[in-house]
Amino acid sequence: MNHPEIFILVVIVLQLFTFGLGRSLQWLLAPFLARRGRIWLMVLAFFVSDGLLAGLLLQLGHFIFRAMAFWMVLLLFVMYAALATFLLHLLLRRLLPEARLARALRLFAPLAVLALFAFGLYNAYTPVVRHQKIVINKKLAKPLRIGMASDTHLGILFGGRQLDRLADIMNKEKPDLILLPGDLMDDNVQAYRRENMRPHLAKLAAPLGVYATLGNHDFLGDEREVYEELEKAGIQVLANRAVEKNSLLIVGRNDDLDKRRPSTRKLLSGQNTALPVILLDHRPTQIEEHSRLPVDIQVSGHVHNGQIAPANLIVRTLYRLHYGYEKIGNGHFFVTSGYGFWGIPLRLGSQSEVWIIDVEGRQ
Repeated sequence: MNHPEIFILVVIVLQLFTFGLGRSLQWLLAPFLARRGRIWLMVLAFFVSDGLLAGLLLQLGHFIFRAMAFWMVLLLFVMYAALATFLLHLLLRRLLPEARLARALRLFAPLAVLALFAFGLYNAYTPVVRHQKIVINKKLAKPLRIGMASDTHLGILFGGRQLDRLADIMNKEKPDLILLPGDLMDDNVQAYRRENMRPHLAKLAAPLGVYATLGNHDFLGDEREVYEELEKAGIQVLANRAVEKNSLLIVGRNDDLDKRRPSTRKLLSGQNTALPVILLDHRPTQIEEHSRLPVDIQVSGHVHNGQIAPANLIVRTLYRLHYGYEKIGNGHFFVTSGYGFWGIPLRLGSQSEVWIIDVEGRQ
């Protein structure tokens, strides 16, 4: 274990949140349960939490991972609802009789949890389209429109229907080229093949082509299978290579799980960097270094903007650019929250999205 201190912190937080869930359930069901029943509620909460944790440590399968992810989000949402309930009690306790207020809050608390799940599900499956105009410091024969979507995580929870919606968005926005900077598959291609997603993915088309690079989840299974499936769908996978297209230099780097990947500087050496350089790099970890290279546009994903708050506040401290757009030097850098999601179909404090980037050249 590389970071035991992080593991210990996670275990402590899990126990605290589990205690919070137990206390919340005891309060919620107090009118219906005797003291022994309330004790068993607390025991059950810890049994589920620590049982799932043990299953995760024993690597009992992907189902355990998803169950643990769902359980931790449930704990978090219960804490949010408990905090809201407590604040409402402070605000209303002088205005309403205690018995009446308690009944109202016992109705409010579970509805608040359900509302958080509904809102999270909506954010995960309802993408927004974000537009950004930029001017690069090189000449372009004509303005360029780029469509960018990352982190589709194609699998059992995200598939053909969502790919059709992505194709509809791109057809409506009419980009000149489409960029998919990594994590196209959710660890392997099994669900992709079983659900016959290739015809849906192949609907993505643009005059200058569709380009992708591989992210960390594309390497967790067999990256060669991911590469082959993407190519069969008409997507050009830039696995540590560059191509010239219509007076553009489009460069793709594999995720850093590929221990053989060259540095960006090495990838650019020998290339015509007088052309506008567009870089696909899944993780936004080397943005400052790339700002000192002849990179005009970089698109990245990976971070999901934290996916579920308060993780969006945590990732803000880990990256120079954790989400959105920033111009650094002569480079324009984009980090998307992703079109899909990781683990469970929920987003809070983030939303699934597509970026449309309108590029003009220097006059």
